[in-house]
Amino acid sequence: MAASIGAVGCRALHSRRHGKLLSIGRGLFSGARCLVAEGETHFGFQNVSETEKGEKVYHVFESVAKKYDIMNDSMSLGVHRLWKDILLHQMNPYPGTQLLDVAGGTGDIAFRFINYVRSQWEYQIKQKLKSHQNLSWQEISKSYQEEELKLPGGSQVVVCDINKEMLKVGKQKAQHLGYSEGLSWVVGNAEELPFNDNKFDVYTIAFGIRNVTHIDQALQEAYRVLKPGGRFLCLEFSQVNNPLISRLYDLYSFQVIPVLGEIIAGDWKSYQYLVESIRRFPAQEEFKAMVEDAGFLKVEYRNLTSGIVAIHSGFKL
Repeated sequence: MAASIGAVGCRALHSRRHGKLLSIGRGLFSGARCLVAEGETHFGFQNVSETEKGEKVYHVFESVAKKYDIMNDSMSLGVHRLWKDILLHQMNPYPGTQLLDVAGGTGDIAFRFINYVRSQWEYQIKQKLKSHQNLSWQEISKSYQEEELKLPGGSQVVVCDINKEMLKVGKQKAQHLGYSEGLSWVVGNAEELPFNDNKFDVYTIAFGIRNVTHIDQALQEAYRVLKPGGRFLCLEFSQVNNPLISRLYDLYSFQVIPVLGEIIAGDWKSYQYLVESIRRFPAQEEFKAMVEDAGFLKVEYRNLTSGIVAIHSGFKL
């Protein structure tokens, strides 16, 4: 319908002079300007243009960046931490893993990744030292100190986020918590990642993909940047599978979360959008099919907390 209206509005203007049909230059200019009619999408429960959605989502996260972590704890009663821990255990990264964390501006997944890989590395060191019982304590201490200076095994995590304010908060957290080695921050769009093909072992996106305008393009980009054998992991709000919990969850979401947003962050509208965006996101089976359409194999999902969130997993094989 929109395309038809655009075509009608963009017809060249004509006039007859001395019995000849003459095209007016202004008509040609108008036609060129209106060749493409922009598609519509949703921003929460609103219908907006695709460009407008991108701008609105950017402003939402720009607005909430400084209070993002506090609000996550408040809205989920701290359970989001458990969900992210489960994601890391399901990933089970090994020393040397190259991780791309998309829409991960405040660093929650990146910091967990670093801690997890370090714990794996420390375990390997302990096992190695057990086989060298004749080492002096100075040699043992030196071994640990040398390994603490770098992220084990050449592991690297790249945090990619389109929002500069979110990345700014993440960098500040990293500095405060002492994370630096093996960690980098990149401004980038999930739909057009600024990385080469076949670069990463694991791609994660936690509570971010529902804010993307073209989810299919983001999934295709995830597939492109993963190495053969690489793994896609998405932690996202989903569809509750218990009717009673679903009703209580809806009541809490629409009646409490925007109020918390106003009290804690001074921003009702942004949190109203976040609640609405969850309801517009595809259910588990539908999103699973989208992941498969992007080329991933062995696709499956795991519901957490009765389906309030789900972890989707797929491999590039």
